[in-house]
Amino acid sequence: MSVPLDVWDMFVAAYAPAFTQPSFALFQELLNAWVLCPGRHTVTRMIRMLDPAARREHDAYHRFLRVGAWSMFLLWRLLAQARVAGLVGPLEALALDVDDTLFHKTGRKVEGAGSFRDAVRSKKKRVVYALGLNLVVMTLRIKAPWGGEPLGLPINVRVYKKGGPSHLDLAVEMLREVAGWFPDRKIQLCADGAYASLASRMLPHSHLTSRMRRDAALYNMPPKRKKKGRGRPRKKGERLPTPEEIARRVTKWMSAPIDFRGRLKERLIYARPVLWYKACPARPVLLVIVRDPAGIGFDFGSLSFRNSWMTMPCV
Repeated sequence: MSVPLDVWDMFVAAYAPAFTQPSFALFQELLNAWVLCPGRHTVTRMIRMLDPAARREHDAYHRFLRVGAWSMFLLWRLLAQARVAGLVGPLEALALDVDDTLFHKTGRKVEGAGSFRDAVRSKKKRVVYALGLNLVVMTLRIKAPWGGEPLGLPINVRVYKKGGPSHLDLAVEMLREVAGWFPDRKIQLCADGAYASLASRMLPHSHLTSRMRRDAALYNMPPKRKKKGRGRPRKKGERLPTPEEIARRVTKWMSAPIDFRGRLKERLIYARPVLWYKACPARPVLLVIVRDPAGIGFDFGSLSFRNSWMTMPCV
């Protein structure tokens, strides 16, 4: 699909506020070359795509990427606002996903590079580590016009450095930034089990959905005190079975269509509010257990959590 030059120039010009005027000129040249460059997108290969009569000395482009004057925060904000304005309805909530990934970029002068788990190459019984940058990425989930699996478009990124803020801290930092960019939007955040502890954080106008451990220690909510007595009030109620044990005991399931990578499949669902004291001691979460009615797939449990400004969803 071809894009008219005037439309492309308007698209690129929208990000000019994130740069100084000299830096934006270099950014615009490199971005145009990046689109036209076949194969690996190295700076040297991209420079070859530029007009020989108009391009600068090669070290100007390398220096821009190393010490150029531009604001990453403002660049991500402009990109996020453009994507939400063009791809999300005016009254829709923002569907966000957060996860970390390994970017294979190494070298003595690459700040933050180290040895991290490679999720793509690792298996259940074999963990693979590789050199690179560990990036925590927040994406905007949209449904493509042509159907199929949803697409995740990055709208914020942080580099995890050993000894610095944790993955959870970086995720919360990014979420608060995005919430500040869209103060009137509700946020539906999804993450894997490594980020389930986000339920204990104060997330601005967000609804968190994550995976719960099969052996999680669950409790009923603490009973209300009928009269004043000695000692502090109870912080948790009676101990409940683990999610795996609850799934074995459930007799009444609710049938519902579930979206699996763009395809609707019928699944059995059981849900109840519980207190996951270790991860979120102050507020309840909604435990949701999903079962394949054909008995082929494994049961899996997730938690659904909303901050106190919204009522707890129960189905």
